[in-house]
Formats: sequence, structure tokens, C-alpha cells
Amino acid sequence: MTRSINRDTQLCMSLSGRPGNFGTRFQNFLYEALDLNYVYKAFTTRDLPAAIGGIRALGIRGCAVSMPFKEACIPLVDSIDDSAAAIASINTIVNNDGHLRAYNTDYIAVRSLIEQHGLGTDMHLALRGSGGMAKAVACAFRDAGFRLGTIVARNEATGRKLAETSGFGWAADMLGVQADLLVNVTPIGMEGPEKDQLAFERETVERANAVFDVVALPPETLLIKLARSLGKPVITGAEVIVLQAVEQFVLYTGVRPDETLIAQASAHALS
Repeated sequence: MTRSINRDTQLCMSLSGRPGNFGTRFQNFLYEALDLNYVYKAFTTRDLPAAIGGIRALGIRGCAVSMPFKEACIPLVDSIDDSAAAIASINTIVNNDGHLRAYNTDYIAVRSLIEQHGLGTDMHLALRGSGGMAKAVACAFRDAGFRLGTIVARNEATGRKLAETSGFGWAADMLGVQADLLVNVTPIGMEGPEKDQLAFERETVERANAVFDVVALPPETLLIKLARSLGKPVITGAEVIVLQAVEQFVLYTGVRPDETLIAQASAHALS
């Protein structure tokens, strides 16, 4: 059906250093399919306090937050949900009559996928990355009961800090690190200049029991393709991005779409 924007239309948005199309396509598909008077638009900003103030002042219903704003937004909101407080990183803001509450649906999505895929907490994980998304992923594994792990990050300061927060060890590279579960939370493999690169060397993947790549675009990275070819169980970034987007949609609208509609929205957004 065709919708028209009017004075009662509720605006949702995203803030990112490099805005993409997934959230816009996913959310707007569901708004139209469910005949909800919402519209979603992606933005970036050079003035974060003014942008967050604008959410409050203009009555914008919700905002997805991506890098590099996930931690910088924290002092600009009014309250923080446990999902964000646990890791001091947010990815979603909901505006309730001028009160801005922050959540982290990345964390929620990863916790859900750990359970769905039956990952054993006795596995030793190697998590590559130390940014805001890496914090959500590492803390999700920590809170799921994982105790054996290594944060692999060239940046020693952020790597050691994340290792301390999550209770895992730190290493600058994979030299000497043994891991049953490989987790990539870097841009390696993402659409763009690093698309044809592997986050972990082939020999490392061959020794692992499972692979998790948080990169969502392309839906199957070179790392995921390699792991599948070797018969390894995988979790893809497409699974993460869809689950976290569904949770954002529910927070904004109060409506939870059924699985069929979610699959259609996902296919549309990732096409």
C-alpha cells in the first residue's frame, strides 16, 4: 500500500560516521508492510550534542547509533538500559516525551545468537577487534558464561581495556593464540577496500571449531565462505544486523513483526 507523510508521521533515524542503507530499507519496509505511520532516515553529523539535542527538541521517536558515536552519546542521554550499561556502549536511543533512554541491541542480538547456535561456554574464543561493537560482542560472550578467550587487537590500549572489561586475555596478533571459536569484529571483509581480505589466516580457520563474523555486508564474507567450505559451523553478521534491527523496531513502535515478515524485510534490506 502507498503511504503518505503527514503531520502525525513519527520520524526515526540513524547516526553513523558512514551511513548505510540497511536500517533505512529494513525499517521502512516494515513500516509500510504493517501500515505504521513512521518514516526512517539515515544521517551523519559533525556536531553530536546538537544532533542528540535535536532528537529531544523535535520529538524524533528513535535513533540508531553506529560508530564512532556509540560511547560519545552516553553523557547526552537521560537514562541507560541494562543492555547498554553492562558495556558502556549504546546503539539505540528511544525518545519518550523528551526523555532519552539508551539501549544496546547489538549486545541483545549476540546473546541471542550464542544461545540459538548452542555455542559451548567451554570453548576458547579469539575475538579480533576492540571498538564499540567489539565491546558489545565480548561482553555478550562474557555474560553468556565464556571464561576462556583472547582479545586480538593491534591497538594495545583499547585491546587491554576491552580484555580487562570482558575478563579475557589480550594479544596483539594471533601468534601463539589457540582458539576453538574465531570472532571477527573488525571491518576486514566488509564491502570496500578490505572485502577480499581474511580476518584470520586459513590455517587458523582450519584449526577452529566455529567461526562468527560480525561483518554484515556482504552477507557472506570471505571468512564465512572459507569456514563453510571447511565444514565449520558459522554465525554471520547478517544474522546480527537483522536481530538487532528487529529489537530496535520493537523499541520504536511497540510492535513485533512475525518471522515471515522479518525474513522479507531482511531480504529486501540486504539485496
